[in-house]
Amino acid sequence: MATTPELIHGYISKGLECTHLEVEGDGQHFTAVIVSPAFGGKSRIQRHQLVYGALGERMREEIHALSMKTLTPDEYQG
Repeated sequence: MATTPELIHGYISKGLECTHLEVEGDGQHFTAVIVSPAFGGKSRIQRHQLVYGALGERMREEIHALSMKTLTPDEYQG
């Protein structure tokens, strides 16, 4: 089964509390805007690690390229 933006959206939203989540892609390369209160006080790398944690093994097996913009709700509003 091909990976779709909708599947990735579901994986992330299941594993991470998001107040806003957009995922786009062509089946190989994906981009995501992820807004979560869990990102508060975390570095960009720590934020990405939270998303990778939500995606689990799928990051290795199904998703070949994911570009992320990770923001807190306050950063997203600003």
